Amino acid sequence: MNKQSYSLGIVLSTVTDNSISEIVEMAILAEKLGYDSVYVNEGRMDALACVQAIAEKTNTINLGTNIANIHYRHPFLTAATSKIIAEISRGRFSLGLGISHKGLLEKINISAENGRKKLEEHAAFVKLALQGNVGEGFIKPKRSSFNIPLYLAGNTRESAILAGKLGDGLMPYLTPQEHLPILFDYALNAFTGVDENFNCVLSIPTFVSDNKMAALSAAKYNLAFFAQLPNYRRQWRRAGYKSAINQLKSIWTTSKDRHKAAKVVPSELVEQVCLFGSPDDCRSQMEKFHQSGAKEIILAVSPVDTNRQSATEDALTQLIRK
Repeated sequence: MNKQSYSLGIVLSTVTDNSISEIVEMAILAEKLGYDSVYVNEGRMDALACVQAIAEKTNTINLGTNIANIHYRHPFLTAATSKIIAEISRGRFSLGLGISHKGLLEKINISAENGRKKLEEHAAFVKLALQGNVGEGFIKPKRSSFNIPLYLAGNTRESAILAGKLGDGLMPYLTPQEHLPILFDYALNAFTGVDENFNCVLSIPTFVSDNKMAALSAAKYNLAFFAQLPNYRRQWRRAGYKSAINQLKSIWTTSKDRHKAAKVVPSELVEQVCLFGSPDDCRSQMEKFHQSGAKEIILAVSPVDTNRQSATEDALTQLIRK
């Protein structure tokens, strides 16, 4: 276990070409090294199924989704699968839910209209189902034997309030560090429990290299990809990067040239939303994110000058706190 005041974990990506075997192997390594948690996002594979596979091969590390897409499954199934994972892991599982992005969902014929309302309805139903308070007869579920913390993704005032109202924690992503305390305050003000029990789980794009300029360049290329998504552009514009964001929107609307877009990403934005540089640089940056309100930091490792699997292994080994 780490010795600092925040939990340290890793998020494993299903957006890449990694196989489920490679994902499980990386989770096993994280547990061996002493990380507190491992999360899985939802892209090309089922996040809940991936976490279940990890649960079967690990013993102590906490597990979760960051995030599971509510549009992919009925909330009854979300709750039912979550209970199975909690049982297999003996209470190590946390459920992170979110709504993804309209443009991406429409490409697979999923309507993303009224996303926040759907998230509220999905989360509320899941909570009832975990308590055994939905359905009747043979489809009435049993109450979960384990507590399953519910975390909601959120980068806006409204979504943060929803996380505080219905959840046990907030999962922002790519929110500038200076704005995190504001977001967390919105959530905490809506939370009816004890403040100390509300978790702030922050996934941070991570680029580890002793060549800091190479790490900065890799981070800009990474953020250039996310700049095509309106949700992220809006929060970066609110944070004061209006001119750069307008240029990025124009590039994605016309040429869709990611390399060109990367040249427009401000270095200041990278400093606000990423970890980059040497292991010591990254540890120092983690502490700043913690001071901004993050109780649990999860590393979203991307390569600088190697492949993703090797980059993740190296980062895990270098960034664990002794």
